[in-house]
Amino acid sequence: MFSLDKLIIEFDKGLRTLFAPAASVRPLPGKQLDEAQLSEAEKKLAAALMRVNHSGEICAQALYQGQALTARNPAAKAALEQAAQEETEHLNWCETRIRELGSHTSYFNPLWYTGSLAIGALAGALGDKWNLGFLAETEHQVERHLAGHLERLPAADVKSRAIVEQMKTDEARHASTAREHGGAALPMPVKQGMQLTSKLMTQAAYWV
Repeated sequence: MFSLDKLIIEFDKGLRTLFAPAASVRPLPGKQLDEAQLSEAEKKLAAALMRVNHSGEICAQALYQGQALTARNPAAKAALEQAAQEETEHLNWCETRIRELGSHTSYFNPLWYTGSLAIGALAGALGDKWNLGFLAETEHQVERHLAGHLERLPAADVKSRAIVEQMKTDEARHASTAREHGGAALPMPVKQGMQLTSKLMTQAAYWV
């Protein structure tokens, strides 16, 4: 069972994720680059894609928080917490870029967070090999998703592209770390269910 203090700390983490500006230790990728002259349509597209990425990072925060709550192995818990820290930086980068593009984050973020926290806690409760396997598969799917965004972002939007490229590198490393710590390959139906859930979230966050 969790102590009251622990539950309060985790509740505070959730509030900070959803309503407080995220912090980043590393500098914003592409900060030194000049802002490109984008058309209104290009700005709208870039902002929508970065909003999707931001929502994905909200989900990642909740997943890792839920998984760390129920992880048994200290090494697995440390790996989850390290990944969560870098995902916090991704939150900062995406939100900064969204604001620069004159748009807003998804209004559905509290819903994404709540659902992902429950999924993460369930994955952790199943045992560390499945917990880490879920992390590895999540990051693998996110890496492919980011690769798709690099193809869709306006070629001139070098600032957004720099952020997405660094995120993609980080996600690949998180997946490798999870496998190195004993993450198991997930059954195909689970992978397909994750892909379907991701698709629904992506479509909703793109517009709202």
